[in-house]
Amino acid sequence: MNKRAKITTWILCGVAVGMLGLAYAAEPLYSAFCRITGFGGTTQIATERPKEILDRVVRVSFDANVQSGAPLEFRALQPHVDVKLGETMMAFYEVKNVSNQPVRAMASFNVIPHKIGRYFEKLECFCFQEQTYEPGKTVKLPVVFFVAPDMAKDWQADDVQGITLSYTYYRATGPQASARLEDASAVN
Repeated sequence: MNKRAKITTWILCGVAVGMLGLAYAAEPLYSAFCRITGFGGTTQIATERPKEILDRVVRVSFDANVQSGAPLEFRALQPHVDVKLGETMMAFYEVKNVSNQPVRAMASFNVIPHKIGRYFEKLECFCFQEQTYEPGKTVKLPVVFFVAPDMAKDWQADDVQGITLSYTYYRATGPQASARLEDASAVN
């Protein structure tokens, strides 16, 4: 084989390996992108409350869903709340294990309209960690959130008067369940 053919072979092998690496990295990169930008309605995680509360009010509605086959009943305890931009609010959901065995589960989440994901921030949420629910037990689940005052500066959000916070509970199975569910939250 001549030198030119060897170089071409090495280049093609490098391209193939690079493409394989990008295929494996695509999902984590996409998840990180969604968490950073709020793309697809991915909410943000806040570490502190905003310093400013504006007069503008939005209605936050609550949606609760359960993956088909998961032995859970899941519902929001209030249909909606009206919140000022920057105001910290606590809302509650409730989950019940309707089976006779412990159930490991985790909730994925998003907001609609999707363009508001970057402004919807959670300080505390039951969705941050996988939980185990005992048979027949009902658990009250809090979520502490705010809609960032920066939303008022975004002309594309001027038309938003309502936001829906939606959760879907998934049954966790196997040792990798937490990682899969975290990734599902970023995509949903």
